[in-house]
Amino acid sequence: MPASTTTSMVLNHFTKNQANDNGEDLERLTNECKELLLSLPREKGWRTACLYKYKGFWCQPKEIQAIISFQKHFEPRDTDVILASIPKSGTTWLKALSFAILNRKKFAISSNDHPLLVSNPHDLAPFFEYKLYADKQVPDLSKLPDPRLFATHIPFASLQDSIKKSNCRIIYICRNPFDTFISSWTFSNKLRSETVPPLLLEETFKMYCEGVVGFGPFWDHMLGYWKESLERQDKVLFLKYEDMKADVTFYLKKIAKFLGCPFSMEEEKEGVVEKIASLCSFEKMKNLEVNKSGRSITNFENKHLFRKAEVGDWVNYLSPSMVKQLSQLIEEKLGGSGIEFKVFP
Repeated sequence: MPASTTTSMVLNHFTKNQANDNGEDLERLTNECKELLLSLPREKGWRTACLYKYKGFWCQPKEIQAIISFQKHFEPRDTDVILASIPKSGTTWLKALSFAILNRKKFAISSNDHPLLVSNPHDLAPFFEYKLYADKQVPDLSKLPDPRLFATHIPFASLQDSIKKSNCRIIYICRNPFDTFISSWTFSNKLRSETVPPLLLEETFKMYCEGVVGFGPFWDHMLGYWKESLERQDKVLFLKYEDMKADVTFYLKKIAKFLGCPFSMEEEKEGVVEKIASLCSFEKMKNLEVNKSGRSITNFENKHLFRKAEVGDWVNYLSPSMVKQLSQLIEEKLGGSGIEFKVFP
């Protein structure tokens, strides 16, 4: 088929479906990306009309375009720190904690003008796919001082070899799939256009269990980083949200040691660890003016990034049959791997 005919077919396809693609500006996609989407498996989306399966995981069209650009242009340094997660697993919190730990010599934790008091964590540890390489951008990151702090939702298997072969450090955080689902479902409903009906719990739960969720299936996402953390403990630190909530001081020390900047005895005596925990607490961040307004990520209002931060809130939403189904799925997909979650809070 002539290239002109293919391009015409692609453009007609997306023009026809554009009005139905909630929240997704398809006109901003390159023709190359549009042609790629035609070849990918497609399912109904959560926040947009469709999710596409790209390299084994599900994501939105604009995310695919940004990921391709990121994989093509990003040049890692051995001093880089990359925060990885599946959406709605404590990403914002991890960004705040990591920024505060890495920059505690530069910005006094108790200062009234600390960056975390005036900036959203997503501005201080930007996403590759949502910020740096979004909207056809190719940023010059060469002038950023070390250590550079970035973030991504991309599964480990789909990271470019240059990152895998480098000595950059990756911190991965995951969360009980029960709570991740409820957080994702409520978050997606907040972001959906008022002109479309809300996502039904039962329908969305079915999609989640089939792996059709942003950057899912969740089990593949977890296993990818988990296996790498076992093989290269110096490169990947695997964290669970529930563990961190239960003992944030212990995990702050663990993160600092992993990043090569452990807390000194003097810092511990001065309460620096506890001060970082307080500065980055959910209550503190949620009530900051910068987190009540504005958009640090396109299409995401900052206020929607802070909901409850509770462990076990899923019990208020899921039926016994749903609990049984998801419990069985977790056992089937993660059983024997070493990744375990407490079902009941």
